[in-house]
Amino acid sequence: MSDNPTPAPDATSPRDGAQPGARGPWNGVHVLIALVSVLVLIAVGFVGAAISRSNTTGPAKTKTPTISVTASATVKGTPDTVSFDIGMQNSNANAKAALAFNNARVAALEKALMKHGVTKKEMQTSGLNISEETNNTGQVIGFTVEDDLTVTMHDLSRAGGAIEAAATAAGNGVELNSITFSISNDSKLLAQARAKAMRNAHTEANDIAVAAGTSLSGLASVVDQENQTTPPPTPYGLSFASAAKAATVPVQAGSESISVQLSVVYSLSN
Repeated sequence: MSDNPTPAPDATSPRDGAQPGARGPWNGVHVLIALVSVLVLIAVGFVGAAISRSNTTGPAKTKTPTISVTASATVKGTPDTVSFDIGMQNSNANAKAALAFNNARVAALEKALMKHGVTKKEMQTSGLNISEETNNTGQVIGFTVEDDLTVTMHDLSRAGGAIEAAATAAGNGVELNSITFSISNDSKLLAQARAKAMRNAHTEANDIAVAAGTSLSGLASVVDQENQTTPPPTPYGLSFASAAKAATVPVQAGSESISVQLSVVYSLSN
């Protein structure tokens, strides 16, 4: 026997049969990481399966049935505002002379209106035209000047007197082209018309639902269409040639109609 003892194996040396550079056995940390990874993959698989099942086997949502109707309503009110277009027209061989004459008459017309309660803010120039007059050969033989004012008055009791005074001050050549009436604040009338239209819509929708063997269960939506105002008939449309002979121009406001239209959707019982 040899006197030299056999050396103990080195812990860092590779095992018998192992290739140099090969990894050693897993330790506890490696095992724990591997186990957690497996558990995470299993959990993700279960969640995906649950979502897939809920999407494919869940009950389908049913759409609530509805009914749509369109209803309208009209209410009437008394106008409290009057607007009219009044002006002056004259012709002259000279354009400058025609314009000067017209300016003087319109100034007198405005002064007369202001004496009857019309303020400067309630008068607005709405037209000023100077045009040539020609003969059959195309030769200019004169000029026509037209000047128009739009007047708004909130005191209807004074409107007739104001128109008569303006016509008297302007004399021949004065023109009243149109007259309209309106309600300055129609919010209350609109509220009444909308309430009436909603009642009409509910009645119509309920009648249809009953005929179909079901009933209304609630209000889904309401769309208010643009409201419409129907102007009252114009009591007159005058082109004054001798309006100054009238004592006081009669002005009757009559009534004005306010109309609304609603598109209403109701939900139905299943």
